[in-house]
Amino acid sequence: MFAPLGLFKDIPCPQGEECSVFACIFSHRDPRPSSTLATRSQPSEQKEAEPARKRIKLDSRPEQKDSSKDGLPSAPGSGRSTPVKNPESRAQRTEIARPTPRQPAISKTTAPIRREASTAGNPGSSLPARQAPKESLNPRMLPKAPATYNARSAILKKLHDTLKSLNDKLAKDKELEDKCLILTPDELITMALDEEEKAAKDNPTVYSNVVKLRIVKLSKLSKEDWAKELKEYLNKKYYKIQPSQAPKEPEPLTTGLSVEEEIAIASKLITPLQGLENYGYVTRAPTAEEIEVARKGAVESKGWEKCERCSGRFQVFPGRREDGSLTTGGTCTHHPGKALYPPKKKTDHVTGAREAYFTCCNETLGQSSGCTKGETHVFKVSETKRLASILQFETTPENQDKTPKSPICFDCEMGYTTLGLELIRMTAVSWPEGKKILDVLVRPLGEVLDLNSRFSGVFPEHYNKALPYSAQAATSLETPTEDAPLQVVDSPATARALLFTFLHPTTPLIGHAIDNDLNACRIIHPTVIDTAILYPHPAGGLPYRMSLRTLAKKHLDRDIQTGGNRGHDSKEDAIATGDLVRVKAAEAWKTLKARGWVMTDGELVAPPGQEDISIFPQLRLGSGAGVKRSSEAANS
Repeated sequence: MFAPLGLFKDIPCPQGEECSVFACIFSHRDPRPSSTLATRSQPSEQKEAEPARKRIKLDSRPEQKDSSKDGLPSAPGSGRSTPVKNPESRAQRTEIARPTPRQPAISKTTAPIRREASTAGNPGSSLPARQAPKESLNPRMLPKAPATYNARSAILKKLHDTLKSLNDKLAKDKELEDKCLILTPDELITMALDEEEKAAKDNPTVYSNVVKLRIVKLSKLSKEDWAKELKEYLNKKYYKIQPSQAPKEPEPLTTGLSVEEEIAIASKLITPLQGLENYGYVTRAPTAEEIEVARKGAVESKGWEKCERCSGRFQVFPGRREDGSLTTGGTCTHHPGKALYPPKKKTDHVTGAREAYFTCCNETLGQSSGCTKGETHVFKVSETKRLASILQFETTPENQDKTPKSPICFDCEMGYTTLGLELIRMTAVSWPEGKKILDVLVRPLGEVLDLNSRFSGVFPEHYNKALPYSAQAATSLETPTEDAPLQVVDSPATARALLFTFLHPTTPLIGHAIDNDLNACRIIHPTVIDTAILYPHPAGGLPYRMSLRTLAKKHLDRDIQTGGNRGHDSKEDAIATGDLVRVKAAEAWKTLKARGWVMTDGELVAPPGQEDISIFPQLRLGSGAGVKRSSEAANS
């Protein structure tokens, strides 16, 4: 037997008083404070106020007094107390002590160490106290370690220091409501061990990079983001933490105008698309000759494309190759988030240029090829004539119903197929009421490579549960429940035909970065209102665009697209886009009213000489030759 080194002498023995090891390496010291031990020398009257300690029932003979700390007879020369073996009955050793007037019932297991911060720091909390195991800051043993012990120890210590720094920030926050989020030293060690062990098991080949990226991400978290991550961890590890407050419900938007008045003012917000062809807006359908050139080019390329995510080259096989493959190139390692620069600081001239980082993992630009792996590479077709070679563009036809059509907000979700980025969901709501009039899944023309669920919010189960489209159900304005199946149509052309039933060429069609949605549907509509142009980017307008999420927060004080990996809600996006137009309509009415315009029976009446005036802001076009049309922008 090796001599004990004393590495575990401060750790209580897991078996407690039931330990039968002759020379246990764990501590068997009495865990009670010294003030309690002092009561042994006090009179018996004061002793009776203390609960009687649990004793192991050895036999029916009278108990013998002993002076050992744990109340067990000592073996000579052992240096600690050991239980006396009693062959009569093993069950007697684990028997639950019967309650007496001075002694409550005590289970055979050692009472858990109760966490004071969860109750004392948060009086009145209904959350149970947490029980964190007593562990040392040493990597847990694994069958196949991804690195040497010294390397794992160094990484673990750095991870623990980062977690401790975040925990200290919460501890110093006097306005923190959830005091139970403050971790004890033992809980910090356990959390660091959990994080390191998970990375070692899930990503053994890139273990070091994964943990280092995690440390970098943690170091950049704000207190609010850290609190969110901590709640998720505690929910899985210990118990369910209820949110401190319910999600903020969007307040109804009021403009002080009637529906008829808002519709009348919307005619002054029409976005002129002529001259914006270089920015992705299609104003005419490609000719047959242009389409034929695009088809020949696709054939000659033999399916070689550039990956939209990692920019790598790969080959795609519409209809599948003989061996069943759809693409080549294997998995796609990429960053799903955008690369952003931190806000400017006055010390930038001293510290040097700001480094861009990815929003998905906070990794510095150029540090690695990506933090996410896709099953296959994907691509996007942006050239108009090549889009038309897959499905020709169509201009909104004259509707047989001659009655005026109210404005419509619509939003489309796209997924990657063997033919590029295709339409997979279309949602339309009335404006300005925001009531649903159309919400369908769309079967794309090509084989699906990736539904882009992180942004589209469409998952395979939606198609599995979908019902065939029914005109009667489509006219229902009731909002379906979260689990209610969607309806599905057989092609993008069918979805486009459904949308045309609600439109005239003069009907305002409202959307955000509407060129992406119109191109996915192959629609040319002459009357559109694009909030990406209605609210120009402060960096100089097109080709730069503000995201819908940013505009909703700034002008509506509304949080949207908060589903995380569950993706976007196309109806929520369509309603937010419509409300942004309503805000701009209210501002426009103030301008018109100051110029002498009046509203009569829901119609705008201009003063003499101002009949043709336009209040649309002058287009601000940037110097870029192209337009930013990434997969995130397409689904924003």
